[in-house]
Formats: sequence, structure tokens, C-alpha cells
Amino acid sequence: MTVRAGREFLAIPGPTTMPDEVLRAMHRPALDIYSEEMVGLTDGLLRDLSRLFATRGRSYIYIANGHGAWEATLSNVLSRGDKVLVLESGRFAIGWGNAAAAMGADVEVLKGDWRRAIRPAEVEARLRQDKDHTIKAVLAVQVDTASGAFNDIEAIGKAIKASGHPALFMVDAVASLGCMPFQMDAWGIDVAMSGSQKGLMAPPGLGFVAANDRAREVHKKAGLRTPYWDWTEREGSEHYRKYAGTAPVHLLFALRQAIDMLFDEGLENVFLRHRLLAEAVRRAVAIWAEGQALGFNIAEPNERSNTVTTVTMTNGHDPVALQRYCKEKCGVVLGTGIGDLQGQAFRIAHMGHVNAPMILGTLGVIEVGLNALDIPHGKGGTEAAIEWLAESVSA
Repeated sequence: MTVRAGREFLAIPGPTTMPDEVLRAMHRPALDIYSEEMVGLTDGLLRDLSRLFATRGRSYIYIANGHGAWEATLSNVLSRGDKVLVLESGRFAIGWGNAAAAMGADVEVLKGDWRRAIRPAEVEARLRQDKDHTIKAVLAVQVDTASGAFNDIEAIGKAIKASGHPALFMVDAVASLGCMPFQMDAWGIDVAMSGSQKGLMAPPGLGFVAANDRAREVHKKAGLRTPYWDWTEREGSEHYRKYAGTAPVHLLFALRQAIDMLFDEGLENVFLRHRLLAEAVRRAVAIWAEGQALGFNIAEPNERSNTVTTVTMTNGHDPVALQRYCKEKCGVVLGTGIGDLQGQAFRIAHMGHVNAPMILGTLGVIEVGLNALDIPHGKGGTEAAIEWLAESVSA
């Protein structure tokens, strides 16, 4: 017996549920990839991606997921043997560092904790120790979708500047771009990257990189450059070179529609929507945690992200059983615990194409599962979320 009907709702942090308008935008014939319309589509998207990154630098579009965009950032500014400092706050900066190591970089991890954000003071202290400036790049994520940590990228940028160190500051904005403020130039970021399938509400398959003039100057001497990822190749006069070949036309149609929807809503309104819905989720989890079986993975409230909440389960209770119940009985797909949290947590995504009915429905389904599986929890989590939204969204 189930109570589900129709397609599943994805409450996972990517690929996220896409708006119907984005799906419809792809349902049209392909363009002549040498046409003026195709050139206009590309130019408009590159301009608007730079607007989303908040940079006067150049943006690039890759037919790749976020892991591909990682490789694009690294290959364009590093040479074999260059030292990279990775700032740990979960799984994904570590993954970026692993990619750098596989490509021949010397990787050092500034040890962090899966239960907290990066400490800017620790970054500054480590860079001050590097008197010879052997560290060529610092890698950080704005939001780690495994741990649920939100890192204060602005504060980290100030710490790097205060240290006087010339290392490039490189930031992964996969789980934050289009959901929360990101100010590449104002925060001292040299290279940023993101992907299409989260806050940008489009299908997986597009990776984005933005680079400022300082990074593009370093690029000229980078020894890891390869034809596909190379920025210089993509700045060539022929339009097809911007994609190193055939353009991903239908993914670009989807991205165009998604970005138009973000701008129509207004980025400040988009950011507010994410803040309100994230807090609604946190209000519910805080109530559930009273049962001593569930809790927040990130200990400090101001370090919890507005795009994903990682919920731990203890005292012998199995998050996989809850995920299975929510999916098979109710049609809501929760994110699984990954990395160090595998089998110990589940994740609730609240990013991209998300609204109050989606969030309240997800929270209600989780409560159904908690009750059905006899998992101890405080009562009234969904009601707490409702009360928060009622207080915060004026009539």
C-alpha cells in the first residue's frame, strides 16, 4: 500500500526538480550552430553567467558536470608540482583537491571538520607560515552538500588578503550559485565554478567557470592546459570554439529559460525565498531533534546552509529505512548521507525550483515516515515550519 501518485518529487541536492517552463524550453528543434541566433544565445548566456558570479571577468561554458568544471579550473592555472591548499568542511573541497592531486599538483589539506565551517583565521595563519609562497591556489566551497556547511567566502577572502599571500582564491559555487549571494569580484575570488543542475534549475551536463584578469594572467604560464578545457582555445574567434566543438544546444535552451526565470523573480527575491524556506526546514528539524534520535550535522546555526540541511540519525536508527519509506510509499526522494556520513544521515534539499508547498509537503512526508517507522522525534515539526512562514511572509 502506498499514498504516492505521479512522478517522484526530488528533495535531493541535485539534480533538483526542474520547472515545467525549463523542460518545455528544450522541446524544440536544434539551431544551426553557425547561425546568428546561436551566437546570440551563447553571448547572452556568457554575459548573464558573469552577472550571476558578479564578476567583470570572463565566463566559460563546458559540456561537463561539476567534476569537469573542477578540472577546467585546475588545468587552466596550475602546473605539475604546484602546491594547492584545500580548505576542508566536508566532502567536496576534498574531492576537488583529489582531482588536483591526480593531475599532478602537490595537495595540502587544511584540516577541518564535517560538523563546522572553515575558520578564516586558520586560513590566514597557514598562509602567513608560507613565507616562500609555495602555495599557488586555495580551494574552498561555499556550500558543502555532504555536510551541509555554509562557508563565509567573503571572510575567507579577507583573510587571504590580510595574509599578504599571492595564492589564487578558487571557489566552488555548485550548491550556492543562484540561491544565495555570491560576489566574486567584491570578495577577492580569482576563479569560481558551478553547475547547471542545482540552483540554476537546468538539467545536469553544463559546467561553468569564471576567471578574473589575475587568473587569466597566471593561465598564460599554466603547464596543465589541455585543448578541451583551455580558456585561450575557448576565446578563439570561431563560435564553435567556445564549446570546443558542437554546442549543447538543448541544454543551452534550458539554461536560458532558467536564468530568465531567476532574473524575472529578482535575485534578491530568490535569495530571500531560499532563506525563508531553509529556516522553515531548520525549525522542523529542531523540533524533531527533541526526540534524541535526529539532529543537525552542522553544530552552529549560522554555519548551516540555505540550500541543503544534513540531518543525522543516532541511537541505532537507520536513515536508509526512512529514505526508502519516503520514496516508495510517498514519492519523496531524500538525499542520502555521503562520505563520512554514509549510513548516518539524510539530506533535505531546498535549492533551485522550490517553494512553500514543496517544502511543507516534504516535511509532512518525513513526519509520516518518522511515525510509521517509530523513530523518536519531537511532535509538531511541520507545524513549526508553517508558523515560521506565516510569521515571515506578510499578507
